[in-house]
Order: sequence, then C-alpha cells, then structure tokens
Amino acid sequence: MKIDPRHIRISDYNYPLPDERIAKFPIAQRDHSKLLVYRQGEVGEDMFYNLPNYLPKGTLMVFNNTKVIQARMHFRKSTGALIEIFLLEPAEPTDYELMFQTTHACAWYCLVGNLKKWKEGTLRREIEIKGQPVVVTATRGPVHGTSHRIDFEWTGGFSFAEIIDAMGELPIPPYLNRETQESDKTTYQTVYSKIKGSVAAPTAGLHFTPEVLNALDAHGIDREELTLHVGAGTFKPVKSEEIEGHEMHTEYISVRRDTIRKLLAHDGCAIAVGTTSVRTLESLYYIGLKVMRDPSLNEDQLHVSQWEPYDGKCQMEEVRCDTVASLKALASWMDGHGLEVLHSSTQIIIAPGYTYHIVKMLVTNFHQPQSTLLLLVSAFVRGDWHTIYDYALSHDFRFLSYGDSSLLIP
Repeated sequence: MKIDPRHIRISDYNYPLPDERIAKFPIAQRDHSKLLVYRQGEVGEDMFYNLPNYLPKGTLMVFNNTKVIQARMHFRKSTGALIEIFLLEPAEPTDYELMFQTTHACAWYCLVGNLKKWKEGTLRREIEIKGQPVVVTATRGPVHGTSHRIDFEWTGGFSFAEIIDAMGELPIPPYLNRETQESDKTTYQTVYSKIKGSVAAPTAGLHFTPEVLNALDAHGIDREELTLHVGAGTFKPVKSEEIEGHEMHTEYISVRRDTIRKLLAHDGCAIAVGTTSVRTLESLYYIGLKVMRDPSLNEDQLHVSQWEPYDGKCQMEEVRCDTVASLKALASWMDGHGLEVLHSSTQIIIAPGYTYHIVKMLVTNFHQPQSTLLLLVSAFVRGDWHTIYDYALSHDFRFLSYGDSSLLIP
C-alpha cells in the first residue's frame, strides 16, 4: 500500500537558493545549457545537446506542446489607475480552441491587479491591429474562487488570439523579478509549442532545439506530444505546514487517441519532458481506472482529483490493474465514444508515497524550495532529491525556468 503523503511537512523540502543562482535570462544557445544526469543514485553532468546519448534506443519520449499566451492585459481607468487583468482560464466559451477563434466577445476567469481601484464599471482601451483601430472593453463579473469572471468585447472582427497578441504581455515567472522583454516572446516558448493556452511555459522543454530533436530521431527515440495548459497555480507556494492543507490547481489536458496507441506500443512506458508531461501521463492511468469502473462516464466526469491516487479504494484497484490494462480500457472507451482527442482536467498531486505508472525517466529543471514540483521530483527519485540538488548547487548549475536541466533515471 502507498504511504499517504497528506502529513508530509513542506519544511522538509527546503534548501538554500541564493538569488544569484536563479537564471534571470536564458543562455544564448538553448541546447548549450548544462545537463545533470542522475542514474540509480549516481550523479554526473554533461551538456544538454548530448541528451540523446543517455536514452535507450526504441523508447518513447513525450513532450507538452502547449504555447504560452500573452496573458497580462493592462487597462487604465479615466482616473489614471492602472488595472492589470491576468487571464487564467476560459469561462465562455470554455474550449481553448474556440476561445481564441471568437471574433467579438468572450469571458475569462482572471486575477485582477489593483482590484480595489476597480469597484465597478467597464474598462476601455484603444489598440491598433493591422492598421485598423480596435476598441477593447472589460467588464468585471462575479467572484470565482480566487479569481473574477471578466467579460471582454471588441470591435473590428479580429479573433481573440489577435487581440491578446496585440495588447497582451507575456507573463514571465514572478521570481525573475524583472519586466517582460521582447526576447522573452521567443525564449519563453518551446520550439515545438503549438496549442495556445498556458500562462507559464513547460520549462524543461526550453532546452530543446531542432538539432536535438533530429538527434533524438536519429538515435531511434520515438517522439509524441500531448497538451497540458500550465496555470498560474504552478507558482502557488505551499503555505500550509503539511501538504494536506494545500489545494492543487486544476489544469486542462488534451491527449490524442494516437498517443494512447503509441504508449501501448511501448508497454505503457515513457520518458517525460517536464513535470507537466508527468502530470498528464500519470493522470491517464487514473482516467483509465475510472472508465474501467464505469464505462458510461462522459468526458466531463473524468477529472482526476488531488488525492485520488491515495484513496484506499483506488489503491486496491491499482494492485489488480496494471498500466497497460488501464490504457487499453481508456483507448476502448475513446473508441466507443468516437473520440480522437481526450479533453479532461487534472488536479493530481504527486508526492513521496506516490507510485509512478507510466513515467520511467524524466527531463526536468531545478525547482523552487518547498514547492509541489520538488515533491514530484522527490517521489520520482524515491526521496533522493538532496543528492541531486546538493550537486547542482555545488557545481554552478542555474536554477528555475531559465536555468539548466536534469535527466533523472531512478
């Protein structure tokens, strides 16, 4: 049986991270970052462009192809007060693809900066797209958890994607303590980003270049993509003493039927690029269990909740159901519902005590102290995270989003 992680003390996952070790900007060539290699407790280092040399031929590597949107929007009131609206997730329409195609109105759940100065009324801003003047308005709606519903309208018949590209700002992580720069529009996207929706980059992917991807292909590594739209909650600190008091954010995932087929062809095993790919892949196992339990469920009922993997009943099912059986059940369920793409959501928390089902190797950056991402890494290396982080700190590795990376093979 799994150990229930709810009583883990987050203070046990602290380490000293001096500000000068946080990479404020990326290095000039993405794939010339340093790579820490952790294999069965042994630690070494190399350059990232040599990553393919460490991967077994014929394995499957899974990438998150989400694209960061320019989610920070600024409006100025007639009084001069500056209001920042930070897009979190679509409210109407709820589908990301439809949202970015809308041409006159939509609604998002948003964080609002300087909220006390925006008691009521509609904010208005004039912008220009392709030489044409456009008026954008924002109307504050009801509270939704820690956010607000904001209704947007605009003139000109442009898509909402064009609106945020023209007036939005790329939201770089708060711990960089600097303004977004024009270069971030390129450097804070992976070279394979495709599907708009994230408010933070899946940063393990920032090291990949077309040359490294070609080298993976030449090395006989199978590549597959899925989508998890990274939410602002990825930066939410754990403030409770025990992680039971921390509420994980919900993130939206899309996985193609072909990806499930590819996973099955690899016996349900994969190398994950980044913690977002981990969260998506591991959630698939639990979604498979759900449809085995009740094939009549619809897509809206497949959400993976925070503590689901640690539920006693779920653990009993895990003993009886291997990864391949779960993925086969999910593939069969998708076929029965005529789905080529699974759209769902996950709130999964992966912490020491968790049993990994699909992910066998992990490429990831170095994460903040006392974060849920550090818990995920600790679970993956069976508690040996100190070995990795002590080495990185004493060997001049750069930390967090624009920092160096690691290949973890437990």
